[in-house]
Amino acid sequence: MSAVTAALWSLPWVILPIVVLLRARNSRSLDSVSADIVAPAPLVSVIIPARDEQRNIDRCVRSVLSSRYPSLEVIVVDDHSSDGTGDIARAVAANDARLRVIEAPELPTDWFGKQWACATGAAAARSEVLVFTDADTQHADDLIPRVVNAMRERGADLLSIAGEQAMDTFWERIVQPQMFALLTIRYGGTEHVSRATRPEDAIANGQFIAVRREPYDAIGGHAAVRHLVAEDMGLAQEFVRARRRLVLLVGARQLSTRMYTSFRELVDGWRKNIYAGGRNASLGGTFGRTIYPLLLLSIPVLGLLPPIALVLAGVGLLSSAWLFWSAIAVSAALVFWGAIYRFLEQPVAYAALYPLGLAMLAYIGIGAIARGHRVQWKKREYLSR
Repeated sequence: MSAVTAALWSLPWVILPIVVLLRARNSRSLDSVSADIVAPAPLVSVIIPARDEQRNIDRCVRSVLSSRYPSLEVIVVDDHSSDGTGDIARAVAANDARLRVIEAPELPTDWFGKQWACATGAAAARSEVLVFTDADTQHADDLIPRVVNAMRERGADLLSIAGEQAMDTFWERIVQPQMFALLTIRYGGTEHVSRATRPEDAIANGQFIAVRREPYDAIGGHAAVRHLVAEDMGLAQEFVRARRRLVLLVGARQLSTRMYTSFRELVDGWRKNIYAGGRNASLGGTFGRTIYPLLLLSIPVLGLLPPIALVLAGVGLLSSAWLFWSAIAVSAALVFWGAIYRFLEQPVAYAALYPLGLAMLAYIGIGAIARGHRVQWKKREYLSR
């Protein structure tokens, strides 16, 4: 293989990162939306499904209650927690009448727990604007005002916020960027999602989803996605299918989430979502579902080829042409991952460890495919459809 041929062969590894970064730039931030309170301020119901969230619930609830938005009710749905989640939330409620803590009824056999808790909270809510947010989130005081204004300005029926993803440990910084890059490769920037006309091109972030009640009820609410592990993606796709307005915005200064805090949580959490959730929702159709496992594993495999070839060529097991090819491809990858880590406000030096991240992506993907539709999460086992 000549140097010219090697350079030509490296083009796919060079062009793809450029295309992905250009598509990701087509995004809008919640920072561009006013945080002023516009009268009349409609009542907003913030619903927090919580199962064994003793570690997070106090911080989450207090951050929501600190909102400068004047018309707010907060509903914590205790989903049969075995720790002190409910007691902690009730202690906060004792000093703030805006907060209610309710118990989720017994889980029906054909529902996922989160969807059941969300539906329970929606049924108890009094407002026409419903916000579903996870218990591991933290809200800035201007989040709800900006969201209400953004829904009004954009005519949104469903508005979702992609917030900051807190990463404090080595493995979080290795694995999380891989998953967010995977989503960016598939869906592009926020405006690509907001302009989606095909359901399979729609996505939402289940950490924060605001909906208007009328279209939410019209599609069947969370009952429409009761059997899906990726209920956020499913809900967004149901809204697009019903020709309702979906908007996705970046809100890194307004919303923060730390999804997982340990290696085991990372593996279990992403294995829950990456196959059973992505297979049914990300491509669409029987053909898409069939080839999804192959596509899922092809990304880490193709990504690992250049660094493996670079090592082998460096020790003399491959020719200089292979060294040239792999050096170009690895250089392009380092620029790409450097941009990803910079956007996520994480140490850019971690970009050099991207092969380890790709290996972890393959490891998680293989385990998820082997598990198939069976999902285990928070001491429950489900069968995703």
